[in-house]
Formats: sequence, structure tokens, C-alpha cells
Amino acid sequence: MKAVITPIANEYENEAANLIINIQQKEFNVPITLEDQPDLFNIQNFYYASGGGFWGAFIDDELVGTIALIKFEKHKAAIRKMFVKKEFRGKEFSIAQKLLETLIEYCRENQIDDLYLGTITKLEAALRFYEKNNFVRIEKQTLPKDFPVMAPDNVFCHLNIRK
Repeated sequence: MKAVITPIANEYENEAANLIINIQQKEFNVPITLEDQPDLFNIQNFYYASGGGFWGAFIDDELVGTIALIKFEKHKAAIRKMFVKKEFRGKEFSIAQKLLETLIEYCRENQIDDLYLGTITKLEAALRFYEKNNFVRIEKQTLPKDFPVMAPDNVFCHLNIRK
């Protein structure tokens, strides 16, 4: 079973929303609702219009992972919506790694030099994953002023892609 990573848009909004909300609420008890995430029902305008993107990982035509990019300054962007179904996590599938590599390659091709993300301390495995991929934790007050902070986020990371 090989994962196929491909750009997705509004036609996958229901599948993406179900995947993400299930992981957020049921698996990690993150206090966030679909209503708090209107971007999921307007992928085209929210992510692509600014120069970002939204990718899905598919195995046998099933959406098993997502990652999104919001470009918020000319050379700066934020990772959003990085989620992989529990049964497809880990080295066996390497879906998170493939999603992140796809996003970073897009950044390189589009002159995005700095990548930021916000997450929560509860997502320890995610933080380890980002740190393994050379992201460095930073203080919230050092984020660029236009970084789109999500309410639950309390840990922030940065990756300089042009090093």
C-alpha cells in the first residue's frame, strides 16, 4: 500500500473535515469544533488564493492524511491541518514525512523561505516529528506579526528553508 500525495481542494472538504475533526476531538480532546475552522469548507479561497496549498494523502482512494500551507507574507508561510489517521501513522507508511516533504518542496519552488507552525503541548509525537525535521521551537512573541495564530496553539516552531 503506497500513499499518493496530491493537491486537493473543495471537492474533498467533507472527507478532510471528518478526518481532521475526528483526530482533534475524539483522539486528542482538543476543544475545537468545525465551526471554529471555516477554512475547511473553503479550501480554495483560504489556502490557494494567497499562494498556499492543501494536500491529501490517499491510500486506495481513501483520504488518510492532510497538510495545508497558508502564505501570510511574501516569503513566509504557516503549516496547518497536518493530520494522519492513527492506523496510517509511523515509519511503515511515512505519510506525515511525505506530506511534509511535499509541502517543503512547494515552498522551495515558490520562494517561501520561512515556515512556521503552531500546535499544542498535548501533541508530543507531532512536536518530536517536527523537531526531527529541523524545526526549532520559538516563543510566541517572536512570531511574525501576520502569523495566523489558532486559539488552542501554545507551542510554536520555525524552519528556515533557505539554509
